[in-house]
Amino acid sequence: MNKVTLQPIGIIHTPYKTDENAPRQAANSHDMGEVVVNPELAEGLEGIEKFQYLILIFNFHLAPVPEKPKVLSWQDGVKRGVFATRSPHRPNPLGLSVVKLLRREGTHLFVEGVDMLDGTPLLDIKPYYSDLDCVEKW
Repeated sequence: MNKVTLQPIGIIHTPYKTDENAPRQAANSHDMGEVVVNPELAEGLEGIEKFQYLILIFNFHLAPVPEKPKVLSWQDGVKRGVFATRSPHRPNPLGLSVVKLLRREGTHLFVEGVDMLDGTPLLDIKPYYSDLDCVEKW
């Protein structure tokens, strides 16, 4: 198997210091956050203002990797296979959240709908396209 190495492209600041305080999904949050992209990647943000929503891909940097492939589901308290849940306790601790872009100031993106912990490493940003990313249209 090939080794995959990812480097953070920035950091996400949120009001959440502990997992207990964070909402379980971005759709359940109206809290504001600040996404700070590394200065050397500033050009990569050109044109981002035209999008109302962004997809943030990040690292669950504080979540322990599960010892077994089953985890407790937060929705109903039933143990399920990790890939059938949104648990942060994953073999590859990657998170994905859709947030609302409020404004951009240089390499700082101010967003609404954060559900990650303060200091979360940002791995990528993608624009949200409702005609491509909304499964209701399929």
